[in-house]
Amino acid sequence: MSVYNSFFEDSSFLWTSILCSAFSVWTLVQGEVLVIGSNLPIIAAPGDDVILPCHLEPMFDVQGMTVEWSKPDLKPNPSDRLSRVEYVHLYRDRQEVPDMKMASYFRRTELFMDDMKHGNISLKILNVSEEDNGRYRCFIPKLRSRVKSAIVELIVDPNFAKTSTTETPLHFQTPDPQDVTPANGRSRVSVVAVVITFMSVLVVVAFSACFSRCLHQKLNKLSEGKTTQSQV
Repeated sequence: MSVYNSFFEDSSFLWTSILCSAFSVWTLVQGEVLVIGSNLPIIAAPGDDVILPCHLEPMFDVQGMTVEWSKPDLKPNPSDRLSRVEYVHLYRDRQEVPDMKMASYFRRTELFMDDMKHGNISLKILNVSEEDNGRYRCFIPKLRSRVKSAIVELIVDPNFAKTSTTETPLHFQTPDPQDVTPANGRSRVSVVAVVITFMSVLVVVAFSACFSRCLHQKLNKLSEGKTTQSQV
């Protein structure tokens, strides 16, 4: 039996395992639903109505799920044991829950209810002020994904040219859930590249290890055969 025949017979199970693993990783990368925010800050003037963009990709219906918008940098008062960090906006059981909102955002926030079936969970904030500055977190707690939340930063600048509140400017428009943002496209390509590189290295290592083992066994057999002949 040749070295090559021995190699392929001994390593058939290993190759099957590698292919199955590669298929599983590729399926995970391709099929997982991710929460996507904005890498750039949203800049507005006091009095503007703004939209903090956030959506799911690929498109996923979230009408029956809980959606939380909060300010992650806002901490509870350590001197008050009963204090808690309330929500900027809370959507639960297919409706807004105003009792859980921070008082300063009462009647000033809303989701795009009709677009939630397309995965759009962007938050609209009316009449912003400098007190609204900061980072906002959109979060879907029961989403089966490694990426359940995203961060969007809002900057309210008095020196920023005030926009009309009757027409949303281009960079405040509700994002189309079917569009792929350049940043997310790059991140998805990076993940795929890392997976492919990892699997390639694994295949090369497995091939080298199996071939070396088979070659070593073949050489041992030849050496044993020569030893036997010399003894005779």
